[in-house]
Amino acid sequence: MARRELLTPGLKVGLLGGSFNPAHEGHLHITKMCLKALGLDRVWWLVSPGNPLKPVKGMAPFAERRASAEAMARDPRIVVSDIETRLGTRYTADTLAALTGRFPEIRFVWLMGADNMLQFPKWRNWREIAETVPIAVYPRPGYTLKARLSPAAIALREATLDTSDAALLPHLVPPALAFLTGPESTHSATEIRAQAKRPA
Repeated sequence: MARRELLTPGLKVGLLGGSFNPAHEGHLHITKMCLKALGLDRVWWLVSPGNPLKPVKGMAPFAERRASAEAMARDPRIVVSDIETRLGTRYTADTLAALTGRFPEIRFVWLMGADNMLQFPKWRNWREIAETVPIAVYPRPGYTLKARLSPAAIALREATLDTSDAALLPHLVPPALAFLTGPESTHSATEIRAQAKRPA
């Protein structure tokens, strides 16, 4: 266990999974939004060894993606973690089962973009994920309203908090869901990669 991942009982920890291919200002923006809105003590950036829903082509090596996350994590409350690699998990449901089993006294919250909320039913055992940890959905340009009307949001309607009550989320027994509001970041790893390929 990396030193910065050491936990104390009752700590509120947000989990932001992703490829970080590469990490960018948008990751930092949404992390700070979630830290404030949810009253979190830490946010772990879970650098994925390989996202099952994303193509392998164009995916930088894990070490390169982790290094980009370390360089971008300009807040002492952010922990860049390779714990999925150490656990040997590729699916979020398996990662969360392992983390909550190892750290039952930590209040984990899964942080998800509004764009991912639309894809959520495609995730392996997505209902199990919703039953394992509370979920906070942060706004993304073009997806924020669609996320609130998505099949997953409708399925979890009874477990959804008012946005003004989002700070309660880490203390609730799942399923529990909150949609966050705030400035939407336009940064995209896809766009950054495309710019890197363009001639100067």
